[in-house]
Amino acid sequence: MKALLLESVKTMPLYKDVEIPRPGEGEVLVKIAAAALNHRDLYIAQGLYPGIVTPVILGSDGAGTVVETGASVSKDLQGMDVLINPNINWGDNPKVQDKKYNILGMPTNGTLAAFVCVKADRLAPKPAHLTFAQAAALPLAGLTAYRALFTKADLKKGEKLLISGIGGGVALIAFQMALALGAEVWVTSGADDKIELAQQLGAKGGTNYKSENWHKALEIKAGGGFDVILDSAGGDGFQYFLDLANPAARIVFYGGTRGSFKVNPQKMFWKQLSMYGSTMGNDSDFNNMLALINQHQIVPFVRDLRPLSEGAAAFADMDEGKQFGKLVLIP
Repeated sequence: MKALLLESVKTMPLYKDVEIPRPGEGEVLVKIAAAALNHRDLYIAQGLYPGIVTPVILGSDGAGTVVETGASVSKDLQGMDVLINPNINWGDNPKVQDKKYNILGMPTNGTLAAFVCVKADRLAPKPAHLTFAQAAALPLAGLTAYRALFTKADLKKGEKLLISGIGGGVALIAFQMALALGAEVWVTSGADDKIELAQQLGAKGGTNYKSENWHKALEIKAGGGFDVILDSAGGDGFQYFLDLANPAARIVFYGGTRGSFKVNPQKMFWKQLSMYGSTMGNDSDFNNMLALINQHQIVPFVRDLRPLSEGAAAFADMDEGKQFGKLVLIP
């Protein structure tokens, strides 16, 4: 079969022939119809991710059809159109992942291939209102967004939400979920066109974080602060979220692409703020996320569809950071 194989770090994955895997005990073989890229894949290729093991087939997001079942797996699954839950070994504590936890696509071979083997309990029915490409754009980003917004921040209808860095996969699906719930959503971006597009899609407003005193301008536009703030960057700009936070607000971050940040403890305790770190989510989060997607018929944004053979070019595009929506590859 064809796959995108990362042979060593600080290189691009190569499109090449590898053996079709065979399902073992408790596993199924899924014929991949579509697989989406995530920044996780890019960071692994760049050597910016812990515990990298190579060679490996990258890819955490995939949708397809079960074509073979292993021992102790019901044959009834054959022919089922499925979405793959990328969680592996979360563990028994719903609050935090186990030390053995990992994510599909490294160290376990992932979805950027014609076929993938996964445990049968990692499957969920593909939402009927989504194409394979749309469904493939959902698992990792949707799970991360759901846990951050609802399990951690407990976002409620009518609350004011600020999402930083609109355009990325997690930020966009969080944006859609929050709008579906009835929250008032504001955004930031380093690109004015992304802010404009977000407003066309339902954002109340936004501001460019590259502009001077952006946080003050945003507070004026929004008519006050925010009840929930969702961030994936960290860095020097994070300090302004404390100024933008309403009393008793919740600030959640699920990434740190701009590095570490400083926090003023006086602002934290005087405003009674809560700050949460969030990574992926447990199986309950995944199931609840899918229920929300199905209930509100949410369709993830797919920016581009490409053949798997153009995977290296897709990685390069992701590295440029110009995307508004997911890059999806078709084997």
